[in-house]
Amino acid sequence: MAEPYVYDICRPLVVGDADTMRLAVQIVGVDVEVRPIPELKEAKFEYGVMDVIDLKNVDVDTLVRGQVSAMAGRAAFEAIRKVIELAMKGKIDATVTGPINKEALNLAGYHFSGHTEIYAHFTRTKDYAMMLAEGNLRVVHVSTHVPLRQACDLVKKERVLRVIELANDACKKLGISSPRIGVAGLNPPAGKHGLFGWEEEKEIIPAIQEARAKGINAEGPVSPDTLFSKAKGGQYDIVVAMCHDQGHIPLKMVGFNWDESEKKWTSVRGVNITLGLSIIRTSVDHGTAFGEAGKGTASHESLINAIEYGARLAGYKG
Repeated sequence: MAEPYVYDICRPLVVGDADTMRLAVQIVGVDVEVRPIPELKEAKFEYGVMDVIDLKNVDVDTLVRGQVSAMAGRAAFEAIRKVIELAMKGKIDATVTGPINKEALNLAGYHFSGHTEIYAHFTRTKDYAMMLAEGNLRVVHVSTHVPLRQACDLVKKERVLRVIELANDACKKLGISSPRIGVAGLNPPAGKHGLFGWEEEKEIIPAIQEARAKGINAEGPVSPDTLFSKAKGGQYDIVVAMCHDQGHIPLKMVGFNWDESEKKWTSVRGVNITLGLSIIRTSVDHGTAFGEAGKGTASHESLINAIEYGARLAGYKG
């Protein structure tokens, strides 16, 4: 919120606890005034002033930074619930989320595995998918936060087809008129005609064929060990990955850079976007970084990326 650029591309509003925001401003050391407001119509959207719909749900005197707590989990959940409500009512154009600690969320009594599931629940969305993006590399997942054994069982024609469709729609909303979609195989190297597994022949190929019959430019299944290099080089606009790590690892190899000599991340870029929702939701592509809590050293690159994508999906053309 101390970046003038953010105010150039959108009218930013924080939903959360004003006292926590004041503490954050102090830790980071920026010249930003925190302005609590009771409702959206009071927002001024002026650079240098952080408008905060104040939920008043954190006691900063008892908050211990860098530790899991039910209070923090509850505060995070209530903020998420509020932005979903505002978006569902059409009062805001897009929602952007920071990271949440899933253990804190569950400790507070909210048994969701993450943001995506919370959004799906409160928007009553059944068909949704996680998309990650860094620059022109985009990945959408058939499954995410499930055990790997279960992820293999979730590779079914209907689900693969739906994710291909969601990927196609997402690219079009980002201004790509004729998206080129590369679909990963599940097995190495894409099953090899059943030699290393039958999921490609029985589930993935039929899904691709049906997608192509609908006019979608989907190719595959492509061996996962080459697909992402091709996408990074420009052959595909988006990749359909079969499980969480298959998609996350290559994207974070591009966006996350660790410098061992300095013992720190020199870049943490990437965006998490939930596809299939009736509202726009983008997010950072990293966790809560408890080791950085209270130091003022955590990177905000990914959050800026998420705001950019949120603005683009809401119609910003700059």
